Amino acid sequence: MIVEPLTLLAFVPAALALNLTPGADMMFCMGQGLQHGRRAAWAASAGISAGSSIHVTLAGLGLGAVVAAQPWLFDVIRWAGVAYLLWLAAQSLRAGPVRPTTRGGDHAFRDGLVVNLTNPKVILFVLAFIPQFVSPDHPVLPQFLVYGAVLGLGGFIVNGLVGVFAGSIGRRLAGNEGVSRWLGRISAGIFGALALRLALMERA
Repeated sequence: MIVEPLTLLAFVPAALALNLTPGADMMFCMGQGLQHGRRAAWAASAGISAGSSIHVTLAGLGLGAVVAAQPWLFDVIRWAGVAYLLWLAAQSLRAGPVRPTTRGGDHAFRDGLVVNLTNPKVILFVLAFIPQFVSPDHPVLPQFLVYGAVLGLGGFIVNGLVGVFAGSIGRRLAGNEGVSRWLGRISAGIFGALALRLALMERA
């Protein structure tokens, strides 16, 4: 058996608690839902979960330790994420009033994937959290993948629901031109705040 049932039983509530903790991923899905609607919220959440799966796989292969040990690589990834988030903020401002139904899910999935992959803190978190549940008596990578799937599924559901809630609010308010314009600015502010948070991040 890849993962001991009792260990998995202990991991699930811990993972759920982490999924329910407000963070950058949740805020990003909220911004996507607010600006582009429910479909974009679910797509962004799926992109974030896909990015998390890649982080988990890299950590299981031992490549995450390289990022943790190389400050310059950590910073390269981090500043790439800052630049991308600022670009998203600028796009939100240029788009004008919010039109929740005008954007396809493929763009939101891509943005969620890139934002997650360019946050080096994710892989450091994976390296700190998942090994607590890994048994040395079984292959390490499969265990990482199982635990990563649990985290990814929980995150997909929680972040998606948050984005859907924001999307329902955005849809109701988008009919008012003035309010709709402010929704776009709020979305830009969320992306800008995430960029600032990433820029000020300190390497553990």
